[in-house]
Amino acid sequence: MVIVPQLYLAQVMHKRLFPKENSFHYGVYYLALPLPALPIPGPFAGFHARDIGKRDGSDPLPWVRAILEDYGLNTKTRHVVLVTMPRILGYVFNPVSFYLCLDEKRDLRAVLCEVHNTFGEQHSYLCAKPDHAPISPDLWLEAEKLFHVSPFLERNGIYKFRFDLSQDRLGIWIDYYDVKQNKQLVTSLTGNFTPLTQRSLNRAFWTHPLVTLKAITLIHWQAFRLVMRGIRYIIKPLQSPQKISATRNLNKM
Repeated sequence: MVIVPQLYLAQVMHKRLFPKENSFHYGVYYLALPLPALPIPGPFAGFHARDIGKRDGSDPLPWVRAILEDYGLNTKTRHVVLVTMPRILGYVFNPVSFYLCLDEKRDLRAVLCEVHNTFGEQHSYLCAKPDHAPISPDLWLEAEKLFHVSPFLERNGIYKFRFDLSQDRLGIWIDYYDVKQNKQLVTSLTGNFTPLTQRSLNRAFWTHPLVTLKAITLIHWQAFRLVMRGIRYIIKPLQSPQKISATRNLNKM
């Protein structure tokens, strides 16, 4: 992966397996920004640090570094690349942003997945191997589900994460298993990197119009469809005070 700002053109896929099958997919684009990152102003699509991390306007790099330090991964990490959806016409909703943590050889050592729900809450899952070795494309990493996202899934069970990063391509797979170890939801984000320029950003805006508004609209549309199909709606529990968690066997230092 080239350590310069890039545009990530991708396809999102969600598929619910039971109690009733439901699936959808659509095209999106993300910004891939080495940290620290400068603001990207613009009338159509842009980036503001207040949308991610501590959400106080500061660059998220010190926040990410502090988390990596807690788990002994900071010295293994040379570059941190943020993959996040842009702010569109002043509006942003990022279901999940990814901080790709690369070593000096640009191998992937960890991924911090920053998840937002539609209630304005946030939780981050740190994905890495217990021995801090590079993450291979065929490796699945497990983490306990601690954050309420969908009102149609319990806040328990586990997530399984897989990441495949190459020079010009990124694939991310996140599957959800319920407390009985039944796979209930499969998701993927797969696409290619291309140089980020004002021209490519403007082109993405017009080829994927109102992408963040589209994301939040589709979330509510799919929720409506599930309700109409008789899927039980789960009232949101109080958020856990734990805002950072890690994959299994990855212990704090």
